[in-house]
Amino acid sequence: MSYAQSPKKTGLPREVVKWLQSLDLSVYPKNVRRDLSSGYLVAEMFSHYYPQDFPMHSYDKGASLSTKQRNWSQIQRSLQKHHLHLMKEVIDGTIHCKPGAAELMVQEVYTVLTKRSIRNIQSPESDFTDDNYQELLPTVARSTASTAIKNNLRITEIMAVPDVSTNRRKAEVILHRHLRHKAAGRVLSPGQFKVKHDLGHLAATPVSSICGEECNSSSGHITSKSCSSSPAWSRADVSFKEIKVHQPVRRSVN
Repeated sequence: MSYAQSPKKTGLPREVVKWLQSLDLSVYPKNVRRDLSSGYLVAEMFSHYYPQDFPMHSYDKGASLSTKQRNWSQIQRSLQKHHLHLMKEVIDGTIHCKPGAAELMVQEVYTVLTKRSIRNIQSPESDFTDDNYQELLPTVARSTASTAIKNNLRITEIMAVPDVSTNRRKAEVILHRHLRHKAAGRVLSPGQFKVKHDLGHLAATPVSSICGEECNSSSGHITSKSCSSSPAWSRADVSFKEIKVHQPVRRSVN
């Protein structure tokens, strides 16, 4: 089997990739998020170090939610014998193929089995969302509200915890986060959204942003600079003509 998969493609550090290649796994995890979700390959990693406690005939390669939960539950029981543990949030994220969870899982297994540290390891506090990926996309190419919920709330999550109120709260959190990012994008790139500022927004705009004036923060004074793009009323006096309007006299009716 060829192990030409580069660390950049898998999203894993180089030392972790070399370690995976040295294990001679039955299936090399080219798609880490998909291939590790069942827990079978993770059990195989531990089996190379603890073969008696991780017999591979006890694990299933299936992709159903029940199979995944059974495999991971058995892994956790075997780890307890050696006083080892994996973070529950990472296990759940790996089961449900959440962004970044499987990558963090491999790095955690690597540190547990090799007792080596990894530079720039992903933070355990990651929320396992696709926010980082969305930020790399142009504003107009980012997910819609419905797609954001679909990408960040997996069907297996709903099946694992079939509580309507819990899943509704998860969807609301995803929706609110999506709306905040969208609002920030409208501010940063108003032209792409055809945003037209109203008079209230323009009135609240600082003078320095309109006329190109500089403010000396130490003295609190504003130093004016010439601004060719400023409107005429900011550079010259404006005269007004008074218009008199004669109102008709109302006569009282007896």
